[in-house]
Amino acid sequence: MSKILYMVIPCYNEEEVLEETAKRLKEKYKTLISNDAISKNSKIMFVNDGSKDKTWDIIESLCKKDKIYAGVKLSRNKGHQNALLAGLMTAKEKADIVISMDADLQDDINVIDEMVKKNSEGYDIVYGVRSSRKKDSFFKRTTAQGFYKMMKMLGVDIIYNHADCRLMSKRSLDALEQYHEVNLFLRGIVPELGFSSTIVYYERNKRFAGESKYPLKKMLAFAFDGVTSFSMRPLRMILSMGVIILIISIAIMIYSLVVKILGHAVEGWAFLAISIWFIGGLQMISIGLIGEYVGKIYKEAKARPRYIIEKVID
Repeated sequence: MSKILYMVIPCYNEEEVLEETAKRLKEKYKTLISNDAISKNSKIMFVNDGSKDKTWDIIESLCKKDKIYAGVKLSRNKGHQNALLAGLMTAKEKADIVISMDADLQDDINVIDEMVKKNSEGYDIVYGVRSSRKKDSFFKRTTAQGFYKMMKMLGVDIIYNHADCRLMSKRSLDALEQYHEVNLFLRGIVPELGFSSTIVYYERNKRFAGESKYPLKKMLAFAFDGVTSFSMRPLRMILSMGVIILIISIAIMIYSLVVKILGHAVEGWAFLAISIWFIGGLQMISIGLIGEYVGKIYKEAKARPRYIIEKVID
C-alpha cells in the first residue's frame, strides 16, 4: 500500500515564487501518484511564517482551488526552523512520511522520487545533500564550507552540505517531538535521532524569483545558534584561555619581581602589572566555570512556545 506523503514548505514573504512552486510540486505529485509511489491522499503543506506580503492569501487561494494543498498559518514570524517544525509536527499526524523543502525552488524537486524510493528500502531519514557549490559565490561557498567544518571540529554531528531538504518517517518525527529546545537547530537534532538514514545528492538551482531570506546577518546568527545549541566547547575554550592567561600572569609576576629587585622598574608598576594579569586570569576562569553551568541550564530552563498556530487548512 502506498504511503501518504506530506511536503512541508516554510514560507516567509514568498509571493513571487509560491504559485510556481505549487504548480511544479503538483505536477510531481501527479506523476508519483500515477506511478503508485505515494498515496492519492498525499498533500503539499505550506507554512506561513508571519509573512508581510500576500503569501497567506495565495496559500488560502491554492487550498480552495485544489485539495492537494494544505496550509498552516503561524500567529507571527518565528523564524525558519520554528516554522519548519510547526509544519512537521502538524503533518506527522496525517502522513506516513514527510519531506521538507524550501519554497524558492532551489532544492531540486526531482530528488523527491529518490527519497521516496530510499524510504521504501527501509530508511527512516533521507538527507538531501548538495552535490557541489559551483553556483555559489566565492564568499558564500567559503563561509558555508567553513561553517560545516567548524561544526564538525566542535563535535556537532552534522551532515556536510545538508540544509533542510530531507525525508522523515512518522516514527522519526515522533522522536523529534520529544526534543523541547526553544533554540532550534534541526540540522544538528535530526542526526541525533539515531534512526536508519542515507543520503541522496542533487544539484541546487538558482533562486527562481525574489530575494534570499538569509542575508549575511541572518546566516551568522543561524551559525551562532547552531554552535551554542550543540557544543559546550566555546565555553571550555574560555576556561582554557583563563588558565593560559593565569600561567602568563605568573610568568609576568616573576619577571616583574626580578625587574623590581634589579631596580629597573617604575615604582608601583610591578604591583599594577601583577594585579591586572592575575585578576584577569581569575576572572576568565570564573566566567568559564560559570558558563559551563549556565550553558547547561540555558538548554533546559527556557520553555517559551516555539510557535503558535493561528489557522490550519487541510
